[in-house]
Amino acid sequence: MQMVVIDANNNVVNIIEADAEFALDGFTLVPYAAPAYIGGQYVDSAFTAPPAPAPVVPDQVSARQFHLQLSVAGLRSQVQTWIASQSVEVQDAFEYSGSFVRSEPMMASGFAALGCTTTQIDAFFTAAALL
Repeated sequence: MQMVVIDANNNVVNIIEADAEFALDGFTLVPYAAPAYIGGQYVDSAFTAPPAPAPVVPDQVSARQFHLQLSVAGLRSQVQTWIASQSVEVQDAFEYSGSFVRSEPMMASGFAALGCTTTQIDAFFTAAALL
């Protein structure tokens, strides 16, 4: 029969085939009941799914993705105004870059000028990567 292996913190660590009498030192074995997920929890005789992984914030996005996300986020006109006030090098980088790297100083300056938090910048790059 299928048995679920539970550690001392109620984490589901494995699902195995074993007899009901099988014992594993330091672990609790309970009969499998769907849905049981490795990485989930077993609390009050019920299985829960593991937490969703944290989103991975991309370190860069394509120029197309970046510009589209500016529009989606309603930031295009604010960014264009800020870019127009910058040096020609910054203007050229904005206009002709093939990708936008989150850690570049121009990004930090631009997002700071918009008053964006680190969380908002992460959300911007994460959303842009999906476009």
